[in-house]
Amino acid sequence: MSEPTLSPVLDAFRLDGRVAVVTGASSGLGVAFAEALAQAGADVALGARRVDRLEETKALVEATGRRAIAVATDVARPEDAQNLIDTTVRELGRVDILVNNAGMGTAVPATRETPEQFRTVLDVNLHGAYWMAQAAGRVMEPGSSIINISSVLGITTAGLPQAAYAASKAGLNGLTRDLAQQWTSRKGIRVNSIAPGFFASEMTDQYPPDYLELQRARILAGRTGDPRELAAAVVFLAGPGAGYITGQTLPVDGGLTIA
Repeated sequence: MSEPTLSPVLDAFRLDGRVAVVTGASSGLGVAFAEALAQAGADVALGARRVDRLEETKALVEATGRRAIAVATDVARPEDAQNLIDTTVRELGRVDILVNNAGMGTAVPATRETPEQFRTVLDVNLHGAYWMAQAAGRVMEPGSSIINISSVLGITTAGLPQAAYAASKAGLNGLTRDLAQQWTSRKGIRVNSIAPGFFASEMTDQYPPDYLELQRARILAGRTGDPRELAAAVVFLAGPGAGYITGQTLPVDGGLTIA
């Protein structure tokens, strides 16, 4: 593989001329990721099941001056994953960045969790990320980047019964390593994951009262995260500034996983 051509350091964080795909882009962190990628210069394809909400994200991206498309997508369905990538190539010309953000979780005690509940979480969080990566990996050019949104619960525990969610995110970290091993040297595609700590999202809205307050004592930074801080990590891993990083899981957690 040839040596990269170095440019001024701030240029290493620009994504001009690139096309990003963001799943789970109808709310929360997915919206923050899509908007940040557009601000860095990328056109963005948005995928989620709630198409009406996707239109709101699309408007945010277009307000930055970038192009956007919204595609109804259930990542648990391999055909939907393939359709999102195919539509992106057809409408926006290419795929350079994939942010596997679509996810869901449950908090069911292990003795009461049904097979269907467990499988549903893995179908979205782990299988869906694989279907998306598989479809994108077929069309991505050297220099592309896949970013899997994992969780600190793939690394540690946090006081709630979340066996399915924790298993899916630990699996996603393993998937990240293997895809990096397969694709970085052979195809020039970097694959990394980000393990967020506690950030406001639809998932955290479902936590028991005072749960986040109790967990805050474990966070060295003493606070929950701002979605813009997580989006900045996504932009970094998406672009040439992270050209020598692959196969890694980056905790963005205020120090929670070392406390």
